[in-house]
Amino acid sequence: MSKFAGSNVMITGAAQGIGKLFAQMAAERGAARLVLWDIQEATLEATAEELRTRYAGIKVQCQVVDVSITETLLKAAHAAGPIDILLNNAGIIVGKLFVDHTSAEIDRTLAVNTLALMHLSSAVLPGMIERRRGHIVNMASAAGLVANPRMSVYCSSKWAVIGWSESLLLEMRSGRTGVNVTTVMPYYIKTGMFAGVQSSPLMPLMEPKDAARAVFNAIEKNRPRLRMPWQTYGLPFLKSVLPTPIFDLIVGRVLGVYSGMITFIGRQTTDRS
Repeated sequence: MSKFAGSNVMITGAAQGIGKLFAQMAAERGAARLVLWDIQEATLEATAEELRTRYAGIKVQCQVVDVSITETLLKAAHAAGPIDILLNNAGIIVGKLFVDHTSAEIDRTLAVNTLALMHLSSAVLPGMIERRRGHIVNMASAAGLVANPRMSVYCSSKWAVIGWSESLLLEMRSGRTGVNVTTVMPYYIKTGMFAGVQSSPLMPLMEPKDAARAVFNAIEKNRPRLRMPWQTYGLPFLKSVLPTPIFDLIVGRVLGVYSGMITFIGRQTTDRS
């Protein structure tokens, strides 16, 4: 079992939303040091100060990092020191039809949502393997399981994360490295990142605290993957056995997934989750 007590925990996208909840929960579980990354300096510093005040004795190290810039990311990772638990949480979404995306939006989405996770994990993995312990948590998405209009680039970035993350798990296991990997695939979470999204009562948006608790429970139990809520577990099976028109009818009309992004407005002050 992975334990937070006494561990060095790194969280990207940590200034607000579910990343901030992750930081609070790690502190509650006795983490020795938190390394918090975000692109928003003022919000990040406020979160760090709140944690230092609330949890006496914990070390909180803030780094303002744009994870889309690989050179910057690697430099910051090497300066962060040893990491025991990495939560690859930072993410962005544009939320519009693919034809309306700019090249810059496509590049940045893949850089933040996919490449940053790989580069950061690559930077911390040698130390974990050398110490024969560690845990990498990759925040993918249920959007990596099912296509969705107005999320084409986001979906592609999360599909890539799932394939890479689960392959990394197999490599860590076969090499008997002592490093655990958890791939998290949540449905929409009620954070500013998905402001305006609508969904059917049959597939309600997730409460951030419930989602964060589920992630930490999966980490502590060394679960290889976490899909949430429970409805998402049937999606890959249904997609594999149902004719496409019937699958689209169920997911699109009954569950309302395909229309959820029509009212999307997103976080207005930041692109970080």
